[in-house]
Amino acid sequence: MRYFGTDGIRGNTDDFLTYDLAFAVGKSLQTIDRTQVIIGRDTRESGESLTDAITQGAKISGKDVFDANIIPTPLLAYLSKISASIGIMITASHNPYRDNGIKIFVDGKKLLLREEQKVEDYIDENMSFPKPDKVGKETVYEHPLAAYEDLFTPFLKETSLKIALDLANGATVSTAPHIFRKIADELILTADAPNGKNINKNVGSTHLGHLIETVNTSQADVGFAFDGDGDRVLAVGRDGAVYSGDHLIYVLACHLKEEGHLNNMTVALTKMSNLGIEKALNAQGIHVVRTDVGDKNVLAELNKGDYSLGGENSGHIIIKDLLPTGDGVLTAAMITSIMASKNQSLKSLTEDVSMYAEQLKNIANVDKAVLEDVDVKRIIRSVERELGDDGFVVVRPSGTEPVIRVFVCAKTTDMVRSSIAEIEDVIERKHIEQGDKA
Repeated sequence: MRYFGTDGIRGNTDDFLTYDLAFAVGKSLQTIDRTQVIIGRDTRESGESLTDAITQGAKISGKDVFDANIIPTPLLAYLSKISASIGIMITASHNPYRDNGIKIFVDGKKLLLREEQKVEDYIDENMSFPKPDKVGKETVYEHPLAAYEDLFTPFLKETSLKIALDLANGATVSTAPHIFRKIADELILTADAPNGKNINKNVGSTHLGHLIETVNTSQADVGFAFDGDGDRVLAVGRDGAVYSGDHLIYVLACHLKEEGHLNNMTVALTKMSNLGIEKALNAQGIHVVRTDVGDKNVLAELNKGDYSLGGENSGHIIIKDLLPTGDGVLTAAMITSIMASKNQSLKSLTEDVSMYAEQLKNIANVDKAVLEDVDVKRIIRSVERELGDDGFVVVRPSGTEPVIRVFVCAKTTDMVRSSIAEIEDVIERKHIEQGDKA
């Protein structure tokens, strides 16, 4: 694919995701059989320009456009679902502010691969459609939060918990405070003043040090950190410990099992999830299936097996009976409800989990073609054999950044470090050799 990666179109706004490309994406919406387009965005300074570009292109394609302004991705997806419309989210999620992206939804679901290909073919003028018989209209989407709040009804019970929220200076500034003021007896907000350039900057789910400090200084019972567009969440306990997406999935799975709502007693995790979580779920009588990385792959597995719950250790968690996409605020509200109803901390709720050691190493400035090298494949297989049933290896090119990701999970930190070092050494050596040949 020329434009689409693992999570929509994403890149630097100076040389890739330009006004012209966004305009072309807007025009390409003619390939989708819907009359309305709802556009949302996060807080990046490039968001308004890209919104205008997509709006103008969509109007030319005959679509009526509704601007929902700054909202999280899951809210945009929900609005797309309930109105049977195309949803366009302008965001680069956890990336720095100079990047931006375009996620496309239809009826609340991300485009399938074949649908992405049609959009690309239209952009590259490899296909054409008859000229629309009208130019679409442009208007503001009034009160987008009103309908979305209905999803939270079961969790909007006031608690005595003191809760800290790190909003990453991102899109959840428009939703999380509104929702959690109905839940928390005392609410501490941080990273809640976006200026167009500070989204994800040393805050949010990819920089948890800020939330850890906030929880410690405020003596909060729990803290939640979202990413730039609000589809992920990680947590910090009152003991300062970090609770990954894997931990939160474990808490949710156990709760859904108790309530009789865990379909087929199965949870979908990705290849990057910690082996300790899988073993802990198995001990609770809960089966685990693993998918490739990416929420689209998780959702496909949920649909295939008719499962209720799945997600990634990054905090992208899908509670399918509520919403067919990850929603950090919804997950945080549900976790808070579980903590309050059981009068237990996250530490207590996860006391049966023994996490394995793990590490993710990003190798920058290496062509992904090196992963096809015979020696690289050989060293990966060798490490996998060494780890056996007590560990695993995932080596893949990033779909959102120019890096190769090497992830190892094993019983001990020494095993993880030595495994990564072996793989990294061969990848870098082969990259140099390929460069010399070129």
